[in-house]
Amino acid sequence: MFLITSSAYADGTQAHNHDRGHTHEHGHGHSHGAPLTETELKASQGVFSDSDVKDRPLTDWEGMWQSAYPIMLSGEMDPVFRKKAEKDKGKSFEEIKEYYKKGYATDVAELGIENGLMEFHVDGKVSACRYDYAGYKILTYPSGKKGVRYLFECKDADSKAPKFVQFSDHTIAPRKSAHFHIFMGNRSQEQLFSELDNWPTYFPYQLTSAQVVDDLLHHD
Repeated sequence: MFLITSSAYADGTQAHNHDRGHTHEHGHGHSHGAPLTETELKASQGVFSDSDVKDRPLTDWEGMWQSAYPIMLSGEMDPVFRKKAEKDKGKSFEEIKEYYKKGYATDVAELGIENGLMEFHVDGKVSACRYDYAGYKILTYPSGKKGVRYLFECKDADSKAPKFVQFSDHTIAPRKSAHFHIFMGNRSQEQLFSELDNWPTYFPYQLTSAQVVDDLLHHD
């Protein structure tokens, strides 16, 4: 596991919307860095001009991260899903919880990213690879909202780590990520573009489960 200080995540965040068009905005007091510009805010809601999209380095996601999936399975996120059900009368608490259960599902409990290297922690075993930037892809989702996925590739044939990785954090230009979705696979980047239902989500490793839940409650 990397020994990475909390400063790795201290100066960046963004409002948050899932690939399917669900929107979340900041509205609480603890600082995540510089406030979002108008362009960044709109981009976080899936509205932006393609010309505003910029390349981003892997360092935007550097740090040690924990999966949201175990927290969701524990039941600690139930208040988040109840709040969503109250706002979205078209879906029940059970439907929303099932949507996130499918979305968060992953066996990668922890992710470490440092100096171009990514470590994947699965059932106590670690696989790692150095990743090369492979550009970005602008996608338009069924909701009509847009999103950007930043693409990275592992060229080491001997590595057990995923060959293709895509980051989505509703940010379209360089900025430190506060939490993100990741898409991972061994077939191709193209195959991952079609994945809209499973988006493993990661938060800074040093956050407690209660702090992750608090973040989600206030990013809505």
